Amino acid sequence: MRIVLAEDHALLRAGLTQLLEAKGFEVLAAVDNLPELQRALTDPEADAAVVDVRLPPTFTDEGLRAAIEARAARPGFPVLVLSQYVEQLYARELLASGEGSVGYLLKDRVADVGEFVDSLRRVAAGATVLDPTVVAAVMERAAQSPISRLTEREREVLALMAEGRANAGIATQLVITEKAVAKHINSIFAKLDLPTDTDDHRRVRAVLTWLRV
Repeated sequence: MRIVLAEDHALLRAGLTQLLEAKGFEVLAAVDNLPELQRALTDPEADAAVVDVRLPPTFTDEGLRAAIEARAARPGFPVLVLSQYVEQLYARELLASGEGSVGYLLKDRVADVGEFVDSLRRVAAGATVLDPTVVAAVMERAAQSPISRLTEREREVLALMAEGRANAGIATQLVITEKAVAKHINSIFAKLDLPTDTDDHRRVRAVLTWLRV
């Protein structure tokens, strides 16, 4: 898999490049600023991108904007965004297209190499992966939203969906059957008034509804 990497800290950029290559990825470009990232993202050979939210020149949201632009040009292009802080708005903006293949992780998560690489592979495969810290922050605010219609178990299932887990992974985590997971997910879709669509799109829309609390 061929990756574009954007990170302004030289040591972290070098470390991520080495880590990704050791895990079998090909790093097509490792850049540290917005113009170079925008150029790298136009490479048709790129299969996915790992992007820091904040890049020069303003260190605000250049990386996020470049990722969103890339996905507008190439719908569904997989992007894993890294951030120093929990910013719920960033996750919402990434998911706004409703297509999936996006991830939002705190940089601290990179220290767990297995989790980081697994998250990138899941994003590249079409999943939506949100940092567990973001998930926890949102769950604390869910009581006064459509999410309040959900049972405690359904909220647990939705939180795991937001972390990018497939039905089998949710079943293992909650020690229930995959059939029970599917039943809970269908109930979530119904309670959140999500229109009939492919399950992948409805999963993304369910997570978007949950992020808006």
